[in-house]
Amino acid sequence: MKFRLLLWALGLLMARASRQNPAFAQQLKDRDLVFQLQTLDGRIARHFRVKNERITSRSGAVAEPAFAIAFKDAAFGYETLQAKNKQLAFMQGIQDKTIQIKGNPALVIWFQGLTKYLRPKKKR
Repeated sequence: MKFRLLLWALGLLMARASRQNPAFAQQLKDRDLVFQLQTLDGRIARHFRVKNERITSRSGAVAEPAFAIAFKDAAFGYETLQAKNKQLAFMQGIQDKTIQIKGNPALVIWFQGLTKYLRPKKKR
């Protein structure tokens, strides 16, 4: 349940950032694709559509995403997406085969770059 909620919140944050953050919207420029995050068994999946410098998300899987990141299970997906060092957690998961990348790996790197815009701003 936590993983499903986290994916929903991620979609919400990205949709808001695409509307309100010009730097985030710039990363979406000239992109028209669908990607998804899911469990390996496909029981939990959420897809994200990038079009016209905006991101929208819906629950469920799509037939042909540009890329998909599949986690071994929901608990592992939640832990990985909440890890302090996400890049290290992803790399270890890929090496251990607990995370599988389907599709274009360059787009996965692009997606990971997007997540830096979703962090809360630090108060001064």
